[in-house]
Amino acid sequence: MRNAIFFQREWGPTPTRSRSGVRRLTILARGAAAVALALASACTSGPPPPDNRPYEQRIDQWRKDKDAMFKSGGSESPLTPADRATFAGLSYFPIDNAYHVPARLTREPAGPLALIELQTSTNERRRMQRVGTLSFTVGATPLTLVAFADLEATGVNRLFVPFTDATSGTDTYGGGRYIELDKTPTGLYDLDFNRAYHPFCVYNPTYDCPIPPKENRLAIAIRAGERLASVPHR
Repeated sequence: MRNAIFFQREWGPTPTRSRSGVRRLTILARGAAAVALALASACTSGPPPPDNRPYEQRIDQWRKDKDAMFKSGGSESPLTPADRATFAGLSYFPIDNAYHVPARLTREPAGPLALIELQTSTNERRRMQRVGTLSFTVGATPLTLVAFADLEATGVNRLFVPFTDATSGTDTYGGGRYIELDKTPTGLYDLDFNRAYHPFCVYNPTYDCPIPPKENRLAIAIRAGERLASVPHR
């Protein structure tokens, strides 16, 4: 088994070497569309234009771009050559705006970094910074999730939110799903479970994936985002 420590953004990791020489996976940008947009904006003096397409069209395009990345066989894809040959696209719950909700982040008290060790899918331990707690409501149910940041990142620019819910182990991977968020100065976040994704160890066992801690186990079913295929191959 490849000794890979896993921390991905929506579009997967790119390999680098940690100080210890262990292969580590670091954050990559959000896919071909985001990369193209970033390149275009670099050639202008202002921010990129807003995406005014309807919400469902944006999520649908996001999913198509991710399928293309998985199928491509590039370094970002977790699929083996054999799996790419039969890959027909990732499976998702229907897009549901009820799972697209505002959230407020309550930061950890000022002082030394709040550190936590997350167990991983291969029984390793991954040290991360505990940034704070996101509070939000799905339907009429108030909920919270703890947000983390990679200790090796320079500054806290991204929040890593692993979670399990009542679909875990049936419709979705038992080891949970992930959401990542760009850090905001206001503490207000756009929490979109339609973008929840499975860790790469679901598709390739050589990846080592953090498992959500106990406080991130939601009692309700989050029937949005990535799900297992009807006949999962792993």
